[in-house]
Amino acid sequence: MARTAQDVLADAVRELAPDTGANRLVPLIADGSAPRSVIAAFALEQHHVIASDRTSYRHLAERSAGRPAVEAFFAPLARDETAALELLGPLAAACGLDERTVRAYEPTPGCQAYPAYTSWLALQAEPVDVVVALTVNFATWSGYCAVLGRALRAHYGFDDSACGFFDLFARPAPDAADAALAGVAAGLADGLLTEGLAHRYGRLLQSYETMFWNALAET
Repeated sequence: MARTAQDVLADAVRELAPDTGANRLVPLIADGSAPRSVIAAFALEQHHVIASDRTSYRHLAERSAGRPAVEAFFAPLARDETAALELLGPLAAACGLDERTVRAYEPTPGCQAYPAYTSWLALQAEPVDVVVALTVNFATWSGYCAVLGRALRAHYGFDDSACGFFDLFARPAPDAADAALAGVAAGLADGLLTEGLAHRYGRLLQSYETMFWNALAET
């Protein structure tokens, strides 16, 4: 029986889920034991991550021109990154960061490996394979953001405005799953999907995601 897009995505998400305990920081934030300075560092690093990822998603959308189902997966991601950048402002303010501090901040290599690799994918990888890899990682990232949104309210006194960044990613757009399925289905129909490469990309994104959090834990 031919594999469906649903098969491809479900298998990738299941097989590439991060190891339990690999992320050292999120559990500390979840129970309120992480210092507030770590939240500030997160906000500072994310200004660089989000700006870079937005460019990468725009490029992937451009490379997918002529394949509407694939382009329709990436174009909304770029728009979401614009919204995320705006929501970083209230988060940074809640951490006591002003615009001058944000602009002057020098990012940490371990935190910027993820967007650097996403940039590589935008330039080098077949976009349909990237749809699979990002879907895998977004499932992980969304879960982390849901945990942080609750923890920052419960343990750190952050209000809804300050937690808006996490709320955005904790509740993916209702049509995001359909867009991923449609993009992968188009890739299967066109013979452009290579599951082995998609899993490689997803595995590396997951590893760089973990690296981001663990690098923050050391700040």
